[in-house]
Amino acid sequence: MTPAARERRQVRTPIMLATAAAWLVLAFGPAPHCSTVLGWALMLAAMMLPVLIAPVRHIHDRSFTHRRARAISLFLAAYGAVWMACGIVLIGIRELIPPAALAMAILPIVVWECSPAKQRCLNRGHAHPELPAFGHAADLGALRFGWTHALWCVGSCWALMFLPMLVSRGHFAVMAAVSVWLFAERLERPMPPRWRVRIPLTMARVIRARVPAPA
Repeated sequence: MTPAARERRQVRTPIMLATAAAWLVLAFGPAPHCSTVLGWALMLAAMMLPVLIAPVRHIHDRSFTHRRARAISLFLAAYGAVWMACGIVLIGIRELIPPAALAMAILPIVVWECSPAKQRCLNRGHAHPELPAFGHAADLGALRFGWTHALWCVGSCWALMFLPMLVSRGHFAVMAAVSVWLFAERLERPMPPRWRVRIPLTMARVIRARVPAPA
């Protein structure tokens, strides 16, 4: 294993272990529905941690060894705070929707997913800023990166994250499907913002390229 691959594994492995733990709790534990604050936190860990591999690696690669854990923790704290605030808003909106209107609530989700604003947020989510290396400036840089990255993530993902909150039957399956979709979106390159139906296909092409052809 090359040093670069070892460095990538140091970032990817803990994130994927935390993701797996969250999914196991959601699948087999006495986990609350995502329309509660605790349920939302578990859902957030399960679905959003994988999309943080690239920004966390950015912090890891640009921080001194003795500051890496601190910088990553500050980033995650700021990122999580923004998403928890978003979750509280979405939970409140969910409580206001009468059961008879739940199907109609899918319409604004579809409109947002096809909108230029969604693409702008996706594009900005690819931006990884320069980070200060020393002192309080480094801490503030990690915090700033955390909350700004979270804001663009909220902009690009809030609608899909809201979707599992609208269903009770098949809730876990919807969460899993949305999680795969969100991860696949991050593999797409930035595109001009315009109205379109977005279908992320890069992940499928990568998987197909790595699967050996039948003899």
